Amino acid sequence: MAADLQNSSSLPNQSNLEEFKLEIYIIRIEGYFLLAFSLLALASSIAYASDPSPLQDFCVAINDPKDGVFVNGKFCEDPKLAKAADFFYSGLKIPRNTSNPVGSMVTPVNVAQIPGLNTLGISLVRIDYAPNGGLNPPHTHPRATEILVIVEGTLYVGFVISNSENRLITKVLYPGDVFVFPVGLIHFQFNVGKTKAAAFAGLSSQNPGVITIANAVFGSNPPINPDVLVKAFQLDKNVVKNLHSKFWWANN
Repeated sequence: MAADLQNSSSLPNQSNLEEFKLEIYIIRIEGYFLLAFSLLALASSIAYASDPSPLQDFCVAINDPKDGVFVNGKFCEDPKLAKAADFFYSGLKIPRNTSNPVGSMVTPVNVAQIPGLNTLGISLVRIDYAPNGGLNPPHTHPRATEILVIVEGTLYVGFVISNSENRLITKVLYPGDVFVFPVGLIHFQFNVGKTKAAAFAGLSSQNPGVITIANAVFGSNPPINPDVLVKAFQLDKNVVKNLHSKFWWANN
């Protein structure tokens, strides 16, 4: 009996047990907060992963590295040498020729056309569509969100939400309508009218990049192994070989 009482005295009493449970609970809560904060910080860094903000008024891009500073993939000329031509482009009012396999033509105005766009994180395109089915094929911009305004014709546009939902969001646009394509998502524009169509789009990068899905998958150089595409697209191997043999038109 005495031994039992001695052993029981070494056990934690009810008060100590409750304090111990409280400490464990606090440690868990602090861990959850730390995890949530870490995820929030990561999400914030991803959300702001676009062209960096410039640390000067402008940085006119030049190809000659002499007396230049390398910024955002371009050399910057001396700001004292900047001129109006560095910030100017003319010709977007002119419709482009859409007589090609996809029936569309993209006219880009990015840092390659306007050197003064370097480090400014913005660019522009004009897109012309042939009547009765002119298509800007499914593609992505890896570095930019796109905001498009239609000025002529009727366009069926849309984008696909990322895995695993893969939901298609579409809209028919008329002159004056505006539509946004989020950065990195596959999107397209299709002329459903009987007349030509035209649109302008702003992009949130000086060099947004473009990956046309069909061109990249079936027109890569060198070609992707047919066995990969047969399994990925659940196609007959002869179909894949036929797609490989086609000329995949780039409309930009």
